[in-house]
Amino acid sequence: MAGAASALFLLDVKGRVLIWRDFRGDVTSLEAERFFTTLVQKQDDVISQGPVVHEKGVTYMFVQHKNLYLMAASRQNCNAASLLLFLHRVVQVFNHYFEEFEEESLRDNFVVVYELLDEMMDFGYPQYTEALILSEFIKTNAYKMEVVQRPPMAVTNAVSWRSEGIKYKRNEVFLDVVESVNILVNRNGQLIRSEVIGALKMRAYLSGMPECKLGLNDRLLLEAQGQTTKGKAIDMEDIKFHQCVRLARFENDRTISFIPPDGAFDLMTYRLSTQVKPLIWIEAQVERYSKSRVEIMIKAKSQFKDRSYANNVEIDLPIPPDATNPKIRTSMGTATYKPENDAIQWKIRSFPGNKEYLLRAEFTLPSISSDDGLPERKAPVRVKFEIPYFTISGIQVRYLKVIEKSGYQSLPWVRYITAAGEYEIRLF
Repeated sequence: MAGAASALFLLDVKGRVLIWRDFRGDVTSLEAERFFTTLVQKQDDVISQGPVVHEKGVTYMFVQHKNLYLMAASRQNCNAASLLLFLHRVVQVFNHYFEEFEEESLRDNFVVVYELLDEMMDFGYPQYTEALILSEFIKTNAYKMEVVQRPPMAVTNAVSWRSEGIKYKRNEVFLDVVESVNILVNRNGQLIRSEVIGALKMRAYLSGMPECKLGLNDRLLLEAQGQTTKGKAIDMEDIKFHQCVRLARFENDRTISFIPPDGAFDLMTYRLSTQVKPLIWIEAQVERYSKSRVEIMIKAKSQFKDRSYANNVEIDLPIPPDATNPKIRTSMGTATYKPENDAIQWKIRSFPGNKEYLLRAEFTLPSISSDDGLPERKAPVRVKFEIPYFTISGIQVRYLKVIEKSGYQSLPWVRYITAAGEYEIRLF
């Protein structure tokens, strides 16, 4: 086999080697010094900056975390993406063990770090990178262990993310379909940016080694099955799965099949770059009564169905930094002046569909710098909200099946949530 890492180095911000593990004997600690010298030389060259550096027959792959560099060196034609992913997994594992992974915690836990590295990489090949599994047989206070514990079955099993022998009195699985809406509207009311970022968040409390099958209204899947897709299917982009999903089966017939980890995890994420109608629309009208007295009227309108409600709506309205004595009235909710943010925050606890609410704010300006009575203000109106039992993309879970050899009955629960992500409307 070829393509393995020769050594793994952990360096401080000055390039000094704190910990290193030699796996193949073809690089030395001098390579770390050569790597850091090359890195410093390329610091000002934006074009050549990147996580992979090749110098004198050695390939260096590195990530930076706080005040540390994690670097893998190899003299072979290795899989750089795989080793970079491994380095990120190392950071996750160390964060799990030490709460905060930085130089001080590294120096305090040399023994545990070497134990973890020996389990996570063997002869330069990545092995086990699941923190929950590693923590079952490598304890933080390793010197207190009286007997050598047997490694959990997950280490010797093909399913490294789940241990055997898990039992629950009540077998349940919860699936949350969460979508974040990113929108940018310019001063003319035109939609400049529109996308939906979705995630399927799962919490599995299932006994044994269950097999789960999930069906979505995926257009490619429905077309492959010969079903009509008009108005019922969606096209997902940039799909990213948890490692438990069988990718070969998904690529073959678009079936999402997996053995879930125990507890909470993100099953998949996706993106839709379709044109999205703003769920909450904001309009503004400015009236100047005198050279120093200005009134702003804001109209917020919900543009979703009557039976849905947007909860915990927050609308941050920017106002001039020199505004004083604001008098605020609202037809619904509460509004508060936030002088530290130069904004008025309007909160509506529950916003029904197809409704309009108004806010009027009157304030004085000691200095007028433009004809409309408002100094130039570039900050946009930012909106936050959450709509339960609703997805803007129309994604639907068609089925969620749990199959286990003991034949127990499980209770699957599915919930839909749409929330505001980067939701900005430029009015002024």
